[in-house]
Amino acid sequence: MKMPKLLHRGDLVAITAASGPCAPAKLEAGVRLLESLGLKVRLMPSCHAGRDYLAGTDARRLEDLHENFASKEVRGIFMARGGYGSARLLPYLDYSLISRNPKIFVGYSDVTALHIALNQICKLITFHGPMPAADFGTGEPDPITLSSLRDNLFAGGQGVCQGDLSSASLLKTIVPGNASGILTGGNLSLLAASLGTPYEIKTRGRVLFMEETQEPPYRVDRLFLQLKQAGKFREAAGIVLGDFSPETPESLKIAIEELIIPENKPTISGLSCGHTTPNMTLPLGGWARISTESSHQLEIRARPGTSSGHRRPSQP
Repeated sequence: MKMPKLLHRGDLVAITAASGPCAPAKLEAGVRLLESLGLKVRLMPSCHAGRDYLAGTDARRLEDLHENFASKEVRGIFMARGGYGSARLLPYLDYSLISRNPKIFVGYSDVTALHIALNQICKLITFHGPMPAADFGTGEPDPITLSSLRDNLFAGGQGVCQGDLSSASLLKTIVPGNASGILTGGNLSLLAASLGTPYEIKTRGRVLFMEETQEPPYRVDRLFLQLKQAGKFREAAGIVLGDFSPETPESLKIAIEELIIPENKPTISGLSCGHTTPNMTLPLGGWARISTESSHQLEIRARPGTSSGHRRPSQP
């Protein structure tokens, strides 16, 4: 997997919309937040575009992505928000261009479709993390969310997400055991939607992360079932469940007990990641370790056993 160069103060990052249209006030607040980290920000035309439930035409959103990856000045790319639409771009992405120009790529929710493609086709480590017009749209960022973002994206950061039962994440063991492997996954609906396409998620020997929002228990059950029947749980080394708000592991008891536990894969729940606060940043394509018998039940790094970085240390 290719680890992109990490960010430094003064670097230029682009905000682009590959999914739904942006609310101007929230986008503006997100820009101010990134600038407060010492970054220069370029807003792409798709951030100001609207076509019903899409941030402009597919061609517009695609052109913005290609322009950012091709740019010698842009060091990182933030997806403005989720919604719907990123999967429409997959057949038309220039994967060769992206592979030649690896750089920081951040987003979650609908952006899961892009994460899977960039991880699997381009072998690029990408970051499941907060988005300017979503998580930072209030202008009052959660400090843990912000700290996790810094640690993962900026040189000099720890580049590690770890948690235990005493932490704010309140991780819970679902299936005991130890597992390690490349971290893959994202939003549950998008993972299920990838099945049967050229961009189907690969889980063999990997740690599968899943999160979802605003889906009642029976729909979560249906999505789990689709992945289970496609063999994705059986092939995985381990499973990490993020936030499923407003649902909880208790309200998802039937789905977890009858669809996930029988696979007998080391599984933990309660990671504060996804449509929640705090929203931890995760390096998809990085390395993850589940160890239910150790002090840290979960450890996720861009590289096994080391912090990531390619340039001199610098903190925002």
